[in-house]
Amino acid sequence: MASANLRAELECSVCLNIYTDPVNLRCGHNFCWVCIDRVLNTQGGSGGYSCPECREKFQDRPALQRNITLRNIVENFLSAQPDHEESGVFCTHCVDSPVPAVRSCLHCEVSLCDKHLRVHKKSPEHILCDPTLSMESRKCSIHKKFLEYYCTEDETCICMFCVTSIHKGHQVEMLDEASETKKETLRNVLQKLLTKREETEERVQSLQEHKRKVEEKAAGDTERVTVLFRDLRRRLEDLEKRILREISGRAERISISIRDLEIKKEDLSRKIREIDELCNMTDPLTVLQESDTGDLCDTEDGDNEDRERHEKLLHDGGGLDVDGISHTLHTLSDIITEVNVYFYIQGASDILLDVNTAHNNLHISDDRKTVSKSDINQNHPETPERFQNYPQVLSSRSFSSGRHYWEVDVGGSDLSIVGMCYPSIERRGGRSGIGWNNKSWGLYRYNDQYAVIHDSKWIPLPPNISSNRVRIYLSYEVGRISFYDLCDPIRHLHTFTTTFTEPLHAGIGIWRGFIKI
Repeated sequence: MASANLRAELECSVCLNIYTDPVNLRCGHNFCWVCIDRVLNTQGGSGGYSCPECREKFQDRPALQRNITLRNIVENFLSAQPDHEESGVFCTHCVDSPVPAVRSCLHCEVSLCDKHLRVHKKSPEHILCDPTLSMESRKCSIHKKFLEYYCTEDETCICMFCVTSIHKGHQVEMLDEASETKKETLRNVLQKLLTKREETEERVQSLQEHKRKVEEKAAGDTERVTVLFRDLRRRLEDLEKRILREISGRAERISISIRDLEIKKEDLSRKIREIDELCNMTDPLTVLQESDTGDLCDTEDGDNEDRERHEKLLHDGGGLDVDGISHTLHTLSDIITEVNVYFYIQGASDILLDVNTAHNNLHISDDRKTVSKSDINQNHPETPERFQNYPQVLSSRSFSSGRHYWEVDVGGSDLSIVGMCYPSIERRGGRSGIGWNNKSWGLYRYNDQYAVIHDSKWIPLPPNISSNRVRIYLSYEVGRISFYDLCDPIRHLHTFTTTFTEPLHAGIGIWRGFIKI
């Protein structure tokens, strides 16, 4: 009765079988992992989750916690259950109706049920074992005696006659002792396997948690990808329409010029006829009194304009607006780069400022993430790496391969520059400023005006930068440094393209306020 009650407590309410890999919900009820996972997957389509047993509702899909204690109880319960029916061994004495045997006596070579086992002889020679149909398998194949010993050298079970004959002089143990030794070895193996299984379970739970986070992030990523590629398709369609308009417009412009020239030709023919008529008149008074001869004699009207238009059309080789198309394709390339930056770089690089490079009027925070302009000399130790003329600082980390990005909050300073530099950038003199040499690239801010600068070449940017956060993206092998405005959606500002010859450090210059990485 107690066994039946325990079995009922160990049954999953979904499949009505003994728990397999039991897990529990926050409400405390247990289920087979496969059963409750299938139930939750079904409930996910209806927009809500609940416990199948108590119906407690959960706003989000509940996490499944493995119940290791319950699993061990189940395993112990199953291992203690007799499996006599499956063994097919029945009591030798119950001849009227088959009764499953619980033990077999090797001495008597009979199998016994509970009833007959109680009255069976208890003397030592009556060796009992689990129910078996093959009594011979428990006897020595040579001497036909019971196997009572174990030869550790030959790793085989032997009888008492084998000890003094075939296995004479070998190290032997009683079966019980040898069995316990082997069990001890197996227990050690079992402990290692249990530890590995727990580690595996922890990895599974960790991956399930990571999967949940990935699925949550996937919704936002899906929307972002949809917006990006919708914009990409729109720009491609606009480019296609513009090119097609340009192709059809070229022939149309020539047709208009031909029509204008035909009209002019007819006007010239009219003048020729009228002048010819005047030349053929014999009355001089009539010739001299003709009022429209001034118009007839104007032979230069519009000639220069017609000639220029004619030359322009003749020298139009039929080529497309390559510069315009190239600009559009570069814009599309920037969108693709943005996709790479957002989706294929896992996170921002960890940038720390190098105090040994900081100008004496720059204060570096303890976490080396914030730089502030100070009117007080910080009295930094004199080092060859320190900037002398410009209030600048470099990062301690450099990049010589791969793709990386870092972000800065420039909202605390209206006069600053952020970018990337070679370690060989000069530390003193007028050419040591970020962007004022061929060893650095920067995004400069003055009040609400922005520009990019490299090798003293200044490129103003549109004044509508809406965010105070800037992302600097580096693709070393491709040779690209790009700047992005971290508005929503992220907006590309400018890209420098070159071949890098040295590692690159992050660089910051600040004349007012502070900048935080």
